[in-house]
Amino acid sequence: MAYTADILDSLVPITQFNRGQASKIFDRLHSESRLIVLKNNQPAAIILSPSEFQRLSEIEEDYTLLLEATRRLKEDSSSTSSREDVMSELGISEADLAAAGDVVME
Repeated sequence: MAYTADILDSLVPITQFNRGQASKIFDRLHSESRLIVLKNNQPAAIILSPSEFQRLSEIEEDYTLLLEATRRLKEDSSSTSSREDVMSELGISEADLAAAGDVVME
């Protein structure tokens, strides 16, 4: 029920823009992540706060990267090597790794 109340609170009739209340509407984005603009009582647009837009953009980017990684894993599964194989090939032992300690990247 709370979700429905949140949606109802985020509705903004387009007539408020026509009445010069755009500044007041945009101020609401400081406390709300999105507003739904209604035209003829139908959703016509969504206005997102900058933080919500950034959050959704990051989710989209992460999903795109996940799809690409999944595709590459399926495509290149025969050319992957285990950790043990790589360490053996490079002549690195577990003791060598333990002795190396933490590396700080700048």
